[in-house]
Amino acid sequence: MGGRDIDAGSRGPRAQPDASTPPIPSPLPRLAVLVSGRGSNLQALLDAIAAGHLAAQVVGVFSDRPAAPALQRVPAPLRWSRDARAFPTRAEFDAALAVAVAAAQPDWIVCAGYLRILGDDFVARFRGRVLNIHPSLLPKYRGLHTHARALAAGEREHGVSVHFVVPELDAGAVIAQARVPVLADDEADTLAARVLQVEHPLLVAVVRLAAAGRIAEHGATVLLDGHPLFTPLQLDSTGHLDHSEPRSGP
Repeated sequence: MGGRDIDAGSRGPRAQPDASTPPIPSPLPRLAVLVSGRGSNLQALLDAIAAGHLAAQVVGVFSDRPAAPALQRVPAPLRWSRDARAFPTRAEFDAALAVAVAAAQPDWIVCAGYLRILGDDFVARFRGRVLNIHPSLLPKYRGLHTHARALAAGEREHGVSVHFVVPELDAGAVIAQARVPVLADDEADTLAARVLQVEHPLLVAVVRLAAAGRIAEHGATVLLDGHPLFTPLQLDSTGHLDHSEPRSGP
């Protein structure tokens, strides 16, 4: 007779670990980041990871623009890019992107300055795991040119939102927002620069919640620690999200 496989049932009692042995650390949550431009939001995530403020790892950066400067912020093996204009249809580009993203096995997908609308099939494949940062206080000013539109409307307050991605443009459940004042002499560029100052800490704070397993999408509602979030969290002056993050110091 040939040798037999030894399964768990045929072994003796399993040795108990030494109490002094440190536990094996859990794998860090995996982030795929979608970009189209400079990558300042991507850099904010990388800096937070490097500083120990975000327990996650970036496992891929994906772009519809091969010349996007954001790609240079990570090592070559983490980069994927294709010129979306070279694909016959939007759906074919989205299918290629989805295959590449899935190969990286991300826990979360972060659209950080990604300027293409994700197709229905892509969203359905990764539903509940895709986050987007949008420069307005949603539901106001979905789409482009948000700063100019806020100024034209005479807004006194403007800002940025992080939301779950759904097939409809910028219509997913809003997780958190950061607000800035609109000044009398503002132009679109000055207002955009002021929003950018809160955009980075807001994105890091929300991705921190995601990486910790504290947020989830439930239909049109955000769940925080398993409970419905009826209004978006707000970023305070210290860079924390109200009622969501433990604080150190006074």
